[in-house]
Amino acid sequence: MDNEVLTKKQKKIARYAKAMGHPIRVYVLELLSKQSCCYSGDLSEELPIVKSTLSGHLKELKDAGLIQGEIEAPKIRYCIHKENWKEAQDLFKGFLKL
Repeated sequence: MDNEVLTKKQKKIARYAKAMGHPIRVYVLELLSKQSCCYSGDLSEELPIVKSTLSGHLKELKDAGLIQGEIEAPKIRYCIHKENWKEAQDLFKGFLKL
């Protein structure tokens, strides 16, 4: 498919949807949207997955811009990226009204 027919908005919706395309990532987003931040170690204690798998999920969410991480050695503190989270919500609301 020719990329020129795809709008920037469509590409963003698809990128956010891809990042939210796994139940673990949905869980992380729900958790972070209800609290200010969370440490990666706390998440690994809560979820029944190995740390390397969790890191992959967090990386996917971070690469999509839905979360942000800040190193506070020896842990990483993750938070919702509020501006992008709001944008994703607005994009999905508009898309689902079609």
